[in-house]
Amino acid sequence: MNGLLKAQQQWLNPTGDAHPLQLLLLNLMPTKAVTERQFLDRFAAVSQAVNVTFMYPASHHFKGIDRQTVADHYVTLADVYDQHFDGLIITGAPVECLPFEAVDYWQEFEQIVDWGQTHATQTLFECWAAQAGLYYQFDIQKQVLSQKVFGIYTASTVVSDSRLVSGLSAGGLLKMPQSRHTQLDLPTTLPAGLQIIAENDQVGPLLLSAPTKHAVYVTGHPEYAATTLATEYRRDCRKHLPIQLPENYFENVQTGQVEYSWREASCQLYQNWLATLQLTKVGN
Repeated sequence: MNGLLKAQQQWLNPTGDAHPLQLLLLNLMPTKAVTERQFLDRFAAVSQAVNVTFMYPASHHFKGIDRQTVADHYVTLADVYDQHFDGLIITGAPVECLPFEAVDYWQEFEQIVDWGQTHATQTLFECWAAQAGLYYQFDIQKQVLSQKVFGIYTASTVVSDSRLVSGLSAGGLLKMPQSRHTQLDLPTTLPAGLQIIAENDQVGPLLLSAPTKHAVYVTGHPEYAATTLATEYRRDCRKHLPIQLPENYFENVQTGQVEYSWREASCQLYQNWLATLQLTKVGN
């Protein structure tokens, strides 16, 4: 395991398993240490042992963090090009209102996705990365919304026989944080090989799967901690950006008390995804 938290001795890999699942996580979020902790907390709560290697896009022009600091504690694609991982995770990124091709690391993103087809058992795309992956792999467009999708949303329909939602297929169990200004512009008939696993009547798909692409697409942020949306809300208020209170989130707005309703569902979702990787590993 590498990363900023390990370098700061704020996280020690707790696994004693001799053969943990090997995950490569492309961290595109500007708050890299915060995002590391969110994912590591989730993985610490599941039954599978994992080892996480953090990666960054070498072509990205950094703004909020010193590039050398990231380079010292993360890997690039070139560093791991000849390795194989059980899973590749690509996080969200604050570039959703840009055209995909305008993102400075877009070509590298495409290269990493292609590389993952032969060097990772499966790729998990989250938030912006889910939209980007669906655009690159299926030519699915996105739409800019007039109002940000912001809050905790419950799946209203679920494909109950999917392993991804094992233990979550009953009504109201799958809840997911969303924080985005765009949505998928899905065609009436989905491309062959792509399936919606869970969706919300208000905000659309929450979870999609493409077995032939060895890919899962999550439109939200199941890794988010209890206070993440509150932090984003206060940040946007300070910047005088148009922002509404996150839906289905605060128990008490005045005190800032949060209803942490998605933790168990998020842990279960990651455990289900890791279980599919484990099954593939055992099968090989």
